[in-house]
Amino acid sequence: MKLKKMLLSALVVSASASLLAACSSNKQETAEKNQTLYLMQTSDILSLDNSNMANLAQWNVFEQSMEGMYRANKDGELIPAMANKVVKPTNGGKTYTYHLRKNAKWSNGDPVTAQDFVTSWRRSAAPTAKSGYNYIFTGIKNATKISNGSLPASELGVKALDKHTLQVELEYPMPYFNKMMVLPAFFPQNTKYVKKYGDKYGTNSSRLAYNGAFQVKGWTGTNEKWTLTRNSHYYAKDQVHLKKIAMQVVKDSNTAHQLFQENKLDEAQVTGTTAQGLQNDKNLHHVRRAGTYYLRLNLEQNKTFSNQKLRQALYLVLNRNQLANKVLSDGSKAADTYVAPGLAKDPTTGKDFATEMKPSETHNVAKAKKLWQEGLKELGKSEVTLTMVTDDQTVSKNIGQFVQSQVETNFKGAKVSVTSVPNKNASDRVSSGKFDMQYTLWLADFANPVSDFDVLTSTNPQNYGKYNSTAYDDQLTQAKVNGNNEKAFWTNMRNAQKQLNGDMPVVPLYTMTESYLVNPKLKGVLYHTVGETDYTRAYFNK
Repeated sequence: MKLKKMLLSALVVSASASLLAACSSNKQETAEKNQTLYLMQTSDILSLDNSNMANLAQWNVFEQSMEGMYRANKDGELIPAMANKVVKPTNGGKTYTYHLRKNAKWSNGDPVTAQDFVTSWRRSAAPTAKSGYNYIFTGIKNATKISNGSLPASELGVKALDKHTLQVELEYPMPYFNKMMVLPAFFPQNTKYVKKYGDKYGTNSSRLAYNGAFQVKGWTGTNEKWTLTRNSHYYAKDQVHLKKIAMQVVKDSNTAHQLFQENKLDEAQVTGTTAQGLQNDKNLHHVRRAGTYYLRLNLEQNKTFSNQKLRQALYLVLNRNQLANKVLSDGSKAADTYVAPGLAKDPTTGKDFATEMKPSETHNVAKAKKLWQEGLKELGKSEVTLTMVTDDQTVSKNIGQFVQSQVETNFKGAKVSVTSVPNKNASDRVSSGKFDMQYTLWLADFANPVSDFDVLTSTNPQNYGKYNSTAYDDQLTQAKVNGNNEKAFWTNMRNAQKQLNGDMPVVPLYTMTESYLVNPKLKGVLYHTVGETDYTRAYFNK
């Protein structure tokens, strides 16, 4: 990669943006006076139906406009939202009874009821759900049988005991179940709107109601700009200071920087050479998240990476430190394991889980070359062409070029074809198996390795790489049995990561560190390590 040329280009853009800022209007000051927050999303919203879609752009919007049983405070601890308190399970950890606050209302004035949770969870657990997240309901009574079509959704172990009481029955103890309630996958859906709109529910911003601090306006289903306005029926509206949040899709880091300089964004996410040129900027903030960017490999029998040695070779050949420090230059750190550092501490050892599970060898080009040739020989091939899929963000294209260069430079007979397309097209290609490698991200849903590991089980609908290991699946199955046995549970967690370290169905690249240029007058934003950023209590200093 021509890093010097890229850096020079970024500096030129930075200088140009500074000139634009010098002659810009007082739009940002006016926005602060009106308490309007200008934000960006790095990808498109594809749906506002949480049973139909689950991506970061959608969940970021839901964090501001919807609520589940709980929210997370500044320390990541659970606090009541739709539920009136954080409950403890009964029945040996298998029954959760939630009492909803009686002043919770939807944006259309309807009360939020226990049935709204039942409606949402049944739709999302059903085999017809398109979000790819029906697996997250595994552990709730009958969820697995419902997802595979063996039972109707009405048999899900969740019921409304009365208007404001929801009872959940689990098949086994899940000590992390309460933590899952902050996920948008578990948010309620207004039952009346679901019945009214049917398959069109959530296809634009007017075809659903909102129970959070804001409601979405002006999203047509395809456009890249929309707004969030205050929900006048929100139970804690006195805690909401912003009048409006204006969002737009910005996929290019240089563009984001320029918009911030022009006072058209109050927070701008920057990456790559743009971030590199801004490391000493007083407005730059690093946010470390419990997520890992990685290469999902296609392990189907007719694919190159069905061979384990080739997967191991790819892991060892990539210089992740160079990727983090030279290509990204945004504070990101090299990732050695699928589970990100900072997600969870192993209580039986007192160590960070990801750190204690780091492989003994993480970069060895000579060994990688040897494994590559052995792997090709086992496949009966002397050369291969690998298709790598990314979305069309600038940073994603840069990652594609990095992988392409490292593989083609070090592996004889290897060619990499990088396909960078809009997010929906990339998703379609991956779900249909038309890839060898995909650059993607997994941000932990809750603070437990299970949140990461479940995605790679053989039956998970998001296991697009078709990883199938009985030994790995067994560790996750045993962990579910051991929910009330802390020592046994964490032994299962360590064994699962060891299995991944050897099988290498996914190749970790770097940990999720987001770099933001932030208006210094913006306060009250909750940047969570796990989950989405919460702007609902944000405000501008005068």
